[in-house]
Amino acid sequence: MSIPYFKQFRKYAVANVLGMLGLSCYILADTYFVSKGLGTQGLAALNLAIPIFNVIHGCGLMLGMGGGTKYSIYRARGDGRREKMFANTLGIAGLLGVVFMVAGLCFPGDLARLFGGRGIELEMTEVYLQVMLLFSPAYLLNDVLICFVRNDGNPRLSMVSMLVSSFTNIVLDYVFIFPLHMGMFGAVLATGCAPVVGIMVSLIHFVQGRNHFYWIGMLPKFWTSCNTLVLGIPSLVTEVSSGIVIIVFNILILNIAGNVGVAAYGVVANLSLVAVAVFTGVAQGMQPIVSLARGRGEMAGARRVLRYGVVTVLAISFLVYFLVFFGTDALVAVFNSERNPAMANMAGSGLRLYFSGISFMGVNIVLSMYFAACERAVPAQAISILRGIALVIPMAFILSFLAGITGVWLAVPAAELMVTAIGIYLYRFRGKD
Repeated sequence: MSIPYFKQFRKYAVANVLGMLGLSCYILADTYFVSKGLGTQGLAALNLAIPIFNVIHGCGLMLGMGGGTKYSIYRARGDGRREKMFANTLGIAGLLGVVFMVAGLCFPGDLARLFGGRGIELEMTEVYLQVMLLFSPAYLLNDVLICFVRNDGNPRLSMVSMLVSSFTNIVLDYVFIFPLHMGMFGAVLATGCAPVVGIMVSLIHFVQGRNHFYWIGMLPKFWTSCNTLVLGIPSLVTEVSSGIVIIVFNILILNIAGNVGVAAYGVVANLSLVAVAVFTGVAQGMQPIVSLARGRGEMAGARRVLRYGVVTVLAISFLVYFLVFFGTDALVAVFNSERNPAMANMAGSGLRLYFSGISFMGVNIVLSMYFAACERAVPAQAISILRGIALVIPMAFILSFLAGITGVWLAVPAAELMVTAIGIYLYRFRGKD
């Protein structure tokens, strides 16, 4: 029976966009409450520490998306290996969780200095990093469960899991920072509690008996793990590269404009995470349908879903840029509790310039996910690496040298434009077979 592609795309994409919006909202809640409770120094420290969230969440998505993609393809083909995919993915997550926890116990200060922390910001950054790393097993398990539940035909529950955990974080953010006066520790503790709640919601899938995957007592298998990681690398690169870019941009901006510039970039970076979350939601909504079509040999249907995804992200990007361009002052004011005019001016110009490449960003995220869902690992990884690290970082150094802070803001749009051209080329020659 033919798959109702548009109906399925709408069902999965809407659920995942809402869920990802919820995920990004709790990052914004951290930013807002920290700016209100701890001022510019707290905002700068938060921005220095955010890359560790990108690393942990990226590893979780790498495992969840890679394992979920293989699970969906095996399920479409009636392949018995699908039953071991979940257990194997959990095993890798467990090993990674131990590594992160050891780093949190032994090296939080070193990591804080590596990320650019100094003075008062160093202490707050160290606290954020340590608590986040100690909660890493919960983050990894939550990401894996959400992806497998989605690929098991239950996108609504995966959406509810993300929304409930995000709402929990927002409430706890307020309680811990203001009534309880827990400072930066309260902000990160609230963030760490969120995936624990998400896990409990995802387990409803098992309680309802709707699950077609199970935990089997087994150690991770080498080749199965390799297949999982290869297909999940684009998701990892997308998240981790965001953290690397933030570190590089923080260093460049710190040298050009000091802590006020870093705080301004914190506003730009956190708002851009919302846009990336929406595009990622569309891309993740595509993935189970494209993988199912791939498993059934219906590549024309997979390409149709890709077209739905591209049109959707283009429409969203035009709307977002309209809101950013005409609502810049209001957006910046939300995070500028000290009413610092220098920070407001830098963040305002940064938003307008940085977001000029948002449509290219959306297309690149969707194309990368399409290739991964079709088991085209090389083009998927190429797009992710180029847009995440290989082009944007050199552009940041070159343009900042030529145009100062303006060049930093334009680095991402310039890199995303070049990657879109490369992605279209790869699709024409690697995406239609």
